[in-house]
Amino acid sequence: MDNHMLGGGAAIATAILWSGNSILFSAAGRRIGAVSVNAYRIAVAVLLLGLMHILLFGTVVPPANGTQWFWLGLSGIIGLGIGDFALFTAFVTVGPRRSLLMMSLAPVFSAVFGYLILGEVLGLWAIIGITVTLAGIVIVILEKENGDDAGALLKIESLNSVVTSIKKNRTVYGTLLGAVGGIGQGVGLVISKYGMFNASDDPAAPLHSLSATLIRIFIGAIFIWICVASLKKYRQVVKKSFQDKLALLQSSGGAFIGPFLGVWLSMVAVTYTHVGIAQTLMSLMPVMIIPMVWVTHRERTGWRGIIGASVAVLGVAILFLL
Repeated sequence: MDNHMLGGGAAIATAILWSGNSILFSAAGRRIGAVSVNAYRIAVAVLLLGLMHILLFGTVVPPANGTQWFWLGLSGIIGLGIGDFALFTAFVTVGPRRSLLMMSLAPVFSAVFGYLILGEVLGLWAIIGITVTLAGIVIVILEKENGDDAGALLKIESLNSVVTSIKKNRTVYGTLLGAVGGIGQGVGLVISKYGMFNASDDPAAPLHSLSATLIRIFIGAIFIWICVASLKKYRQVVKKSFQDKLALLQSSGGAFIGPFLGVWLSMVAVTYTHVGIAQTLMSLMPVMIIPMVWVTHRERTGWRGIIGASVAVLGVAILFLL
């Protein structure tokens, strides 16, 4: 298997894992809140990654230089800290449809910053493949466009003018947060690859993907828990996390397949292929989740969703045939 196929396969596997991860975290979030889930899942991920690092390398401390710690840590703060926090807040503010629509910008930011920072130039067919894939993803996200996510949160019969104003403000605010989430994920991925390769003492022998993942998650976890402490929600998070056993199990399972396996595979993906292509394939979550919600919730998608999924698969095929 050549490097391009390996990187693309890892990216698609990441999308599958993150789709399952989103179902588990959504279920846990409804029980104990998004802040508690976010803080608990990244703490569990650090523990799992640390144990795996000991098993593979015999040490919990990654063999990285100071420059690599800086760039990988920064990518963890931007992508896993700020980006994920903005996305979770956008979900609450304007709902998943608009949030994921803005998150679909992540591959664009990855491609642009991949060129500016890493010097990665995408060929014509790569750009066509990315465009077709993103078009399919957007169609899937807009499949339920008749539902008004923000309106469902603010359905009030009286004071229509006030409600309209609030909805507009929430929509703008939530849309901006979704864009921040997309930028955070896209830019964070580019910076992480810069830390693995360009900041290495020997660029020909980049930092191992597991070591890079551990650094990203560890620094991201510190940032998230500092935020939790600054918001004075530390006791609330710990209390909620351990009082609800089902939510604890769901969060732990999500931490295993998401921040642990998923983020690790995302580092494998950017190791072997361009970040723009990797991020595009990892953005297939709205497509991957279609069969999952059918199995778990018996929720069937409409014809537009099927068309969108088909278009996205065509884009993926183009990317793999490069």
